[in-house]
Amino acid sequence: MIVLRRELGEALREERQAQGRSLREVAKAASVSTAYLSEVERGTKEASSELIASICGALGRPLSEVLTDVTSRVQRAEEATAPVALHERRRAVSARDAAA
Repeated sequence: MIVLRRELGEALREERQAQGRSLREVAKAASVSTAYLSEVERGTKEASSELIASICGALGRPLSEVLTDVTSRVQRAEEATAPVALHERRRAVSARDAAA
């Protein structure tokens, strides 16, 4: 099962690590505890939209860019786990809608 909070957490952790920043540094900049940020990154805490925006701000990334990254991650996960390939399902729905 795809869990949005895990995908979000992984995106945030990867961004922080790519910047070479510590949990403590980003947590301080986002005004959250290091432990809480760690839980968000591991996908064990469901962060509020305000907290996500604060973390994105601390990372210097617009919320919209992070959410776009998360959307791409979820889409890849769906495609990898779908019993019927999603592109085939979309094609069938498009054909059905065109015929209607």
